[in-house]
This record gives sequence, structure tokens and C-alpha cells, in this order.
Amino acid sequence: MTRGLSAVTTALRAQGETVAAEVNHLITLNLFTTITNANFDKEAILQRIRDTLQAKEALLPQVREPEILPPAALWDGAGDWDAKAAQVGVLSTKDEDIRSLRELITYGLKGLSAYSKHANALLQEDGEVDAFLQRALAATLDDALTVEDLVALALETGKYGVQGMALLDRANTASYGNPEITRVNIGVGKNPGILVSGHDLRDLEMLLEQTQGTGVDVYTHCEMLPAHYYPAFKKYPNFVGNYGNAWWKQGEEFASFRGPILMTTNCIVPPRDSYKDRLYTTGAAGYPGCRHIPGEIGQEKDFSQLIAHAKQCQPPLEIEQGEIVGGFAHAQLLALSDKIVEAVKSGAIKKFVVMAGCDGRAKSRNYYTDFAKALPQDAVILTAGCAKYKYNKLNLGEIGGIPRVLDAGQCNDSYSLAVIALKLKEVFGLDDLNDLPIAYNIAWYEQKAVIVLLALLYLGVKNIHLGPTLPAFLSPNVAKVLVENFGIAGISSVEEDLKVFFGESL
Repeated sequence: MTRGLSAVTTALRAQGETVAAEVNHLITLNLFTTITNANFDKEAILQRIRDTLQAKEALLPQVREPEILPPAALWDGAGDWDAKAAQVGVLSTKDEDIRSLRELITYGLKGLSAYSKHANALLQEDGEVDAFLQRALAATLDDALTVEDLVALALETGKYGVQGMALLDRANTASYGNPEITRVNIGVGKNPGILVSGHDLRDLEMLLEQTQGTGVDVYTHCEMLPAHYYPAFKKYPNFVGNYGNAWWKQGEEFASFRGPILMTTNCIVPPRDSYKDRLYTTGAAGYPGCRHIPGEIGQEKDFSQLIAHAKQCQPPLEIEQGEIVGGFAHAQLLALSDKIVEAVKSGAIKKFVVMAGCDGRAKSRNYYTDFAKALPQDAVILTAGCAKYKYNKLNLGEIGGIPRVLDAGQCNDSYSLAVIALKLKEVFGLDDLNDLPIAYNIAWYEQKAVIVLLALLYLGVKNIHLGPTLPAFLSPNVAKVLVENFGIAGISSVEEDLKVFFGESL
């Protein structure tokens, strides 16, 4: 349905028409709602389909040549929706290479929708990103496109991935300042608390404003950790620290927190009975049986229900003590560029290893902890996303005052890693990004990792390693194209991969 609406909006733009921001927001939110572990609420998704049908039916009469539109744009919602879903699902594309590339593009667009949605929440827009997202989504319905056409579209998705990440970066820093080096408490206070997970900084800001003077503390979980790095959030005295680890540990950590939990975006794990009545959702997130806090872009959300609930709860149980250090987004790292360049030139730092991406519960992901521990002492990790939880609490030390784990922020902040690489290329006077002393060993899990990968490929980065396995939606032929043209590779053992990245001398 969202592809059909996108075909309509793309046709209207080709006629010179303007598409309303509300329609752009609808399409963006639809994609974000279907991202990994965001919304499990069938009724909420059905309502989004109804809203999308209504928007499409209102726009369709404005298309001058409706006969050029694909069937998805003309479907009126009649018939059994479950039967329709089976007819138009992923496997309806019979050619496995075309199907693989369509999925690669679609997952990338879902990741791009996340960046746009967060920027929109801060009242920032990019019409070019909206138009491309819809044009590319509509293109996945076009049976005339060849493998070569879709490979080119995948790289173009990476181009707009960079633009979308830049949009969100501007929105975040304009609202909250540039992230700065920060020591974040991982212990607990004595007051009842609210735990905020997901990625939406605007939701966190509204909650912090509404909890002032209530005696309720606020904590971050998982991808919300980087909120502590922004200067604007440091003014809230009840913003205590970060509680817990990556998303997949919710079961035990949400239970021990003992207060209400607010899921602002994806990364929901089906809740246990021990805390389901304390789990609230908002925005694109949803889970049946959990209370949802409404509020559209530009509206003030009412979190009084959470605050009242928190006052009835015990303070969180302490599961850790100490601090972790982060805040190394591009502005902060570039402020340290002289120090970093000197460390590289002197040989104190031999290589940076980008270990961004996603964490997960599979034991195979312990590879990244073992890899971080085994890195040479002259190697520094650049990270963003929840993959950091595999090693951000290890005592890996410093090099000349520079921590060996430099956390740029959320998966949404992977833009910083690209900016840093481009700046280092300029500083060292190099013609090719791939001549920098940077290796890429990225943990893949969900769609935002796909748009980061496509963005890096668009920028010309080669020899990226993805793990713990290559994405299952890549057909053998598409995987071959990525390997031959871009040097994409999987991971093996820690020992073998260290030899690949650092040479046989190890």
C-alpha cells in the first residue's frame, strides 16, 4: 500500500505538483513502523493501512495518466487483506536477483525513514530525501528495471542515506548542541524512575521537561545512551544515567528496573509478564496490551500517566556501578584532530577499526567482544549503534589520553564516522578514502545497518566486513557483485580476521 501511494506521489511530482508534508510524513512513518521490532500491534498497523488508502484515494484523481501507474497504486483496499498480502509479498518477485536487490533497497529505505522521522520530530525536513524515498520505493514495483538498474538505485539509496543522516545530525545538534566527551553514570539513584529506550530524542526531551520537580528520575537504555552526550540534556538534574545494556537484554533489565519503561522507537522484545503492565510505547512503536502515548509531529505529548505510574513504583534495582565514556561525534573528534593526527604520525595509533552496527543475543556475536579484546594496543575502535555494548564496558585503556573506544552515538549517528573519515582523508592529503588507516568490521542486524552500508559504499569505502553472517536476503549473484566490486566480506575467526586487518605479523 505504501509503495502504491509512493507511485502516486512520484507521478504527481513528475507533473510538477507539490506533495503535502503530511503525506511525506505518513509514508516515512509507515516505513519506520515496519522496521525490525518496532510495532507488533496488528490493529495499529491496520489503521495505518486505512490511513494510507485514504491518502492515496484523495490524491489519485490528480494523476493525469493513471494508466501508467502500477496495480499497487490502483488497488482500492477491496477483498481479504491477508490474502492480498500473500499475493504481493516478498516472494511474489520470482527472479531471486531482482528480489534480492528490491529487498536491499527497501531495507535501506526503511533505515532512511528512521533518520527522516527523527528529523521531522524536530521540525526539520528535506524534500529531496522525501521525494527520493518515494521514487525508489515505487521503483521496486517496476518490472522493467534490470539488475544493473537496481544496483545503481541501491547506490543512489546510499547517496540519500548520507543526505538523510546529515539532515538528522543538523536537527539534533541545532536542538541540543554538539555531543561532547561525557562520563555517564551506570548506577542508580534512590528515587523511582522512568526508563527510556529507542532513539527519539524529542520524546526524551518532553519527558524530562514534564518530570521536573516530580521526584521521578529518568534513565536511558540501549540506543538512548548517547542522549547524555548532548549539552542540552545535562541541565536536567533528574537525568540520572544509563541503565542496562543492549536491547536484547530487556527481559531481565526491564524487570529489575521496577518502574515504567517508554519505548520511543524500534528494538522492542516481546515483554514478559513481570513488566508488561509497565511498558508504554509512542510514535512508531507499539505492542498489543501495552499503553500507547499519542502525539503527532509538532505536538506536545502528555506523559503524566507514566509519571503517576512511576510514583507508585520502587526505585530501580542496581545492576551495575561506575561510568562509561562517550560523546565522540564528529565535532568533538575534529576538535581533537591535531592530537589524533599526531598520534597517527608518531605511530602511537596504527589503525582505527570501525565497529559500528547492531548487537544481538546470538552467541556468534561474542566474536565482537573477543575481537575488541584481541586488538593490538595501538588500535582504536570507532563505534556507533548498540554494537558498542559488546565492548564499551571493557577496560581497553587510552592512547595518549585518547580512549580506545570512541563512541559517536546511536546507529543514527553513523554519519559522524563518515565525516571523520572524510576529514582524515583531507588532513592526510589522500586521494582515496581506502588509503586511510581505517578498517571496517561492522555487526549487521537490521535495516538501519543496511542504509549505513549503502552510504559507505556510495562514499567509495571498500573491503567492509559484515557479520556475524552476510544478510540472508542477498542472492548468490548479488553477493558476488558486492564482493567483486566493493570487497564486501564476511567474518571468520578473531585470529584470522586480525591477520586480514593488521597483517601476518600478528
